[in-house]
Amino acid sequence: MDGALGQTALFFVSLILMMGIVVVIHELGHYYAGRWFGAAVESFSVGFGRPITERKDKRGTRWRINWIPLGGFVKFVGEAQGPRDVGRVEQGPEGKPYSDLSPLQRIVVSLAGPAANFVLAVLIFSVMLLWLGSPRETIRVEGVVADGPAAQAGLEPGDVLISVDGKTVENRDDLLLPVKLQAGSDISVTLDRAGETLALTLTPERKLMDNGLGQMVPLGSISMEFSAVPLEPKRYGPIGAVTGGVVETVETVDMTVDMLVRMVTGKEPLSNLSGPVGIGDVTRRVVNRTLEVEEASAAEKARALAIMALKICALVSVGIGLFNLLPFPILDGGHVVFYTWEAVTGRALPEKIQEGALTVGFFLLIGLFVVVTWGDILETGVFTATGSE
Repeated sequence: MDGALGQTALFFVSLILMMGIVVVIHELGHYYAGRWFGAAVESFSVGFGRPITERKDKRGTRWRINWIPLGGFVKFVGEAQGPRDVGRVEQGPEGKPYSDLSPLQRIVVSLAGPAANFVLAVLIFSVMLLWLGSPRETIRVEGVVADGPAAQAGLEPGDVLISVDGKTVENRDDLLLPVKLQAGSDISVTLDRAGETLALTLTPERKLMDNGLGQMVPLGSISMEFSAVPLEPKRYGPIGAVTGGVVETVETVDMTVDMLVRMVTGKEPLSNLSGPVGIGDVTRRVVNRTLEVEEASAAEKARALAIMALKICALVSVGIGLFNLLPFPILDGGHVVFYTWEAVTGRALPEKIQEGALTVGFFLLIGLFVVVTWGDILETGVFTATGSE
């Protein structure tokens, strides 16, 4: 029982820290863009529900930390974030009502939150490249399972991978990520076989596999064993690191969008979606796995934890930025649709339509959150005495 309670505590600490950082950056993007245009800010809240603590600054903005640590929001005066906000203008904060901003300015404010998430991801990836460089490995085929995807495609032991899906193979991730995330889809592979360059096509098959964190999830597999011979890491200067950070962020966005499209089209199960609970559980498992390595020193464990925390934070930041760009009422993308309509037609959508769209969007979002969270809870096992990791 003590172990289960400890895992639950670690889970919640991991969830609050990871989501807190990403959400605060997202909301600061909205906040500073709105302040730039002179908008009055009613409140800046981390979390939902009743406040744990609250203070009001000289501009009349309430800064709050709330009890439910699963998000946050910035509320501009007169902004219709939910159906009950339509037509309501709060009094007191310094600045002009949100509706006094032009439609284009409101579009910029709406996009500033996701943009802040992408900037955070670029900064994190840049810091990691400057600090660690980019790992480089030679990926050599050691064995293939008879009748498996790799064998069917013609791969043989001794083959050295040159590129996968059009991207040069510099390390194992350049092989594993396309394979795991594209089950049932053709992947082009270029390889070196005894000095001869060959082009083959692989089709990963979906299998229930351990994702390396003790979670059994459906992933693509080509039934192949390989060795990864380490090479000297690629080093970067400040400019190269920032450029590399931008490239890695763009590739992460592309990979995430591709996965969402595959889910919508039925090529991937919707169970692959993860919410705050799933994010917290992954972070908890990473912490446990790292701390359990007995031969590692405290400094080595701290370094490994810092690296993994940065990487997870960057990935989560990209995910939250993209999710909020969806043209869905109550999300940033939905507000962009409203304001674009106003910019094109010269008039705002009728209040009744706004209220209806925000109400439907709210309940659909709650429904999605419940479904995804329930799936995450079943996966974690963190609330049971027999939970793993």
